[in-house]
This record gives sequence, structure tokens and C-alpha cells, in this order.
Amino acid sequence: MSLETEVMNQISKKWGWILAIGILLLVLGVIGLGATFAMTLTTVTFFGFLILIGGGFQLIDAFREKGWSLIGSILIALLYLAVGIIMVKNPLLASTTLTLFIAWALIAVGIVRIIMAFKLRGVDGWIWTLISGIAAIVLGIMILNSWPESGLWVIGMFVAIELIFNGWGMIMLALAAKNRRSSDIQL
Repeated sequence: MSLETEVMNQISKKWGWILAIGILLLVLGVIGLGATFAMTLTTVTFFGFLILIGGGFQLIDAFREKGWSLIGSILIALLYLAVGIIMVKNPLLASTTLTLFIAWALIAVGIVRIIMAFKLRGVDGWIWTLISGIAAIVLGIMILNSWPESGLWVIGMFVAIELIFNGWGMIMLALAAKNRRSSDIQL
């Protein structure tokens, strides 16, 4: 039995749960699109708490170090803690700053993709890499043109879109597993 068949058999046993989770994620994503500001603040605050926890563990671990690495580890932990505190106390500042980084990252990724596309010219499908690069640059410029206001909704919109695509993917996987299970039963 191939790995693909084994995985699909496992999924087909619990396709109902996967379908329910997919529907839930899809609905949450659609709701999130209508509440991008709240989604942005929630995401940034949650991420801030994760960074605080990571900083706390980094600080605890730092005291296991000896010599010069002790100071470096403590400094890294303090940086984590400072960033986490800023994100939790002022998620608006954090979201606008992160959005600025996202915009510039999209532009940089777009430039790299365009360079890659021209190196791939002549290979079937190279044009899609070019289009992807152009789209990333355009998206980055659009975010920059409306910055800092874009910091209020971009992160929430990205999370909402991810939830929609993840939910849709799970729904399609669950339905495929259900169809496979039905066809296996009929045999």
C-alpha cells in the first residue's frame, strides 16, 4: 500500500471532523474579512504574548550559559521581552510597524521572483513566476501607499484569507476522502 493510499485511508475514517473544522475555519475567515481591524489587533496581541513567553524561556535558559554567551543570551531574551511588551501594550504601533515590514518584504520578494522568472525564460510556465513577482510588488506598493492606515487592516486581512483558504482546502480534502470511502464501501 502506498503512502498516499494509507494517508487517504486515515483521512477517510475521520472525514466528518475534517469537514466540520474546514467549515468552521471558512466561516471564521469570512467573519474575519468583515472585522479586519479586530483581527489585526487580536493577531498582533496574541503574537506579542507568544514572544513574551519565548523571551521568558530564553531568559531562563540564559542562566545555563557561561562566559560571553551568558550576556548575549540575556540580551536576546530582554529584546524578546521588550518587543513582546510593546506588542501587547500597543498593538496599533506593532501592527503598523509589522505592516511596513510586510510591504517591503513583498516588494523584495517580487523583485527576486522577477529576476528568477527571467532566468527561467524559455521554461514552460516561467510567465507565472513573472506575474507572481509583479503581483507581489504591486501589493507591496499598495500597502505602502496607504500606510500607516494599512497597518490597521492588512494583518487581519491576511489572517482571514489564510483561514478561508485553509478551511476550503480542508473541506475539499474531507469531501474527497468521503467519496473515496463511499466508493470503497460499494466495492
